[in-house]
Amino acid sequence: MTDTGILIVGVGGQGTLLSSRILGEVALRSGMDVKVSEVHGMAQRGGSVVTHVRFGKKVYCPLVGAGQADYVLAFEKLEALRWAGYLKKDGVIISNNQEIPPIPVTLGHQKYPENIRESLEKIATTYMVDAGRIASDCGSAKAVNVVLLGVLARKLNFEKELWTKVIEETVPPKTIEINIKAFNKGYGVV
Repeated sequence: MTDTGILIVGVGGQGTLLSSRILGEVALRSGMDVKVSEVHGMAQRGGSVVTHVRFGKKVYCPLVGAGQADYVLAFEKLEALRWAGYLKKDGVIISNNQEIPPIPVTLGHQKYPENIRESLEKIATTYMVDAGRIASDCGSAKAVNVVLLGVLARKLNFEKELWTKVIEETVPPKTIEINIKAFNKGYGVV
């Protein structure tokens, strides 16, 4: 079995790091060798955050290089477009449909790109999810990351029960019920 490479991308504060911890722990408990590498960038100023997650029988490098990602899991659609070049030829994009304008856009120096979904669909199989609405319906807009993990989980070969167990052990206790509900809703999207 070759290793699997996943980029989890978003904007600071969207839960990319929590998501990578959950994914890494699920893979580890499934008997995989796991490597996780976090790149924070300008996270505190709304900048791009990317986490590389690789797992398999034996993984030697934590970074997912250009053209090596099996999945790009994006919490914001411009971030999906920004990192799409890291996908393998048959890679998959799972993206929230949310738009968070980067600083050059908010300052009026650039325009937020149009037709991102269409651009992504030309690059790879793309699942665009209204994760914000789903998370809000579950009780917390902050659960977007777990909704999207649910979509990704449906594509990976790990037991659903293991995902929920790891989520229960990882998220703050008062948010367990909301996060499990959000995960299950995401799992049912695809």
